[in-house]
Amino acid sequence: MSEQSWEKIGVAAGELQAEILKGLLEAQGVPVVLSQEGAGHVFGLTVGLMGEVDILVPTHLVAQAQQVLDDYERGAFDSTGEPETDEPAEAKEDPEDQGSEPG
Repeated sequence: MSEQSWEKIGVAAGELQAEILKGLLEAQGVPVVLSQEGAGHVFGLTVGLMGEVDILVPTHLVAQAQQVLDDYERGAFDSTGEPETDEPAEAKEDPEDQGSEPG
């Protein structure tokens, strides 16, 4: 039985961010192992070197994992359901209401 080799593809600032990225990668079919300094994990640190969490994936899936993270950074997984525009998301006027006065 051969051992699978893992490669670090990034560092998350705390366990919460690491778990979010892990869920994203796993949803895209990429297994993930998170590794954090023991004391950081025990004390729940989220800042500094002890709060950092290494994100590791199988070596043969590094390119796929990096693409998923790149897509995430670009907002490809946003779930607003509406395309991004420069127009503010304010209530739009109904054309039938134009010119009519409340009575």
